[in-house]
Amino acid sequence: MANHDSGRKTIELALQGGGAHGALTWGVLERLLEEPQLHIEGVSGTSAGAMNAVVLADGLEAGGADGARAALERFWRTVSKAALGSPIQRDLWSRLNGDWSLESSPSYVFFDHLSRMFSPYELNPLNLNPLRDLVADIVDFDRVNRCGAIKVFVTATNVRSGRPRVFRQPEISVDALMASAALPFMFQAVEIDGEAYWDGGYMGNPALFPLVDECDARDLVLVQINPFERPEVPRTARDIINRLNEITFNTSLLKELRAIMLLRDLIETEGLEQERYRDMRLHRIHADDDLLDLKASSKLNAEWAYLCHLRDLGRQRAERWLKAHWGDLGERSSFDLDWLLEDSIRSAGTIKEDRA
Repeated sequence: MANHDSGRKTIELALQGGGAHGALTWGVLERLLEEPQLHIEGVSGTSAGAMNAVVLADGLEAGGADGARAALERFWRTVSKAALGSPIQRDLWSRLNGDWSLESSPSYVFFDHLSRMFSPYELNPLNLNPLRDLVADIVDFDRVNRCGAIKVFVTATNVRSGRPRVFRQPEISVDALMASAALPFMFQAVEIDGEAYWDGGYMGNPALFPLVDECDARDLVLVQINPFERPEVPRTARDIINRLNEITFNTSLLKELRAIMLLRDLIETEGLEQERYRDMRLHRIHADDDLLDLKASSKLNAEWAYLCHLRDLGRQRAERWLKAHWGDLGERSSFDLDWLLEDSIRSAGTIKEDRA
């Protein structure tokens, strides 16, 4: 456990979605929960990030930090056990070579092609979803909704309006959680109060505005499992689709980060002291170097050894971040976002030159 000589720190967490890669976030949460001087006021999550957020609140309400760590492990272990019955498994060659992806799995290739030809309404007219039953069985949503230790925000995308819907306590339910994770090529849209919802990643991966607007903590920590950048241009059809998905699921996040930066700069320039955006401090925990090497299909791999590998990776990255940036909490941002404004600065300079 890190040795911090400063006082108690309060943060809010933004948890990205990404299938089995959400186990990395499990490891980050597990490590953060071990810090007695760290308080998590709020958590916003989408898809797998929402699963982690809800299980975190359930565990906190049941047994504090120890209960939350136990709940997270129980959730991911249950997911792994359920996946043993899935027809989509790694092939022998991948197992022998230590390849966590499913690229060479005949069953994965078959279902991948099938999902591009038929919709979930055609392939699964009864709308069976084993994950829904698993979540309903393992999560006590009454506990989640009465949890006073942490604020929880779960984002889904309204299919008809294209707008984000953020579910808060006391309205968080198994349907809200399934809506947040309803990838349209895999699952039917989830109906809630007469509205249809898809995966929240399209409009907030995760949504930051609830944390900014409804929490008092000014240190927002993004736990990122979808890289912003890739050094190589994708060449294969599957890699191109994967990169398009990453760009799509990061777009809303980048826009929110950019808005926070622009508002903060404007408020500092104009001296608008009352505006809450003024002192927002942004931080990021990620494992881009390791995740860049993983294929998109590995997000569907729920083998226990793989999930534990990702958990341990998340713990390591959280430990590294705590050692490097504990002193930044409450003082300054540790996530440099100046590159988000490079195009604006370049464009402004060009306009000035043209006018001159």
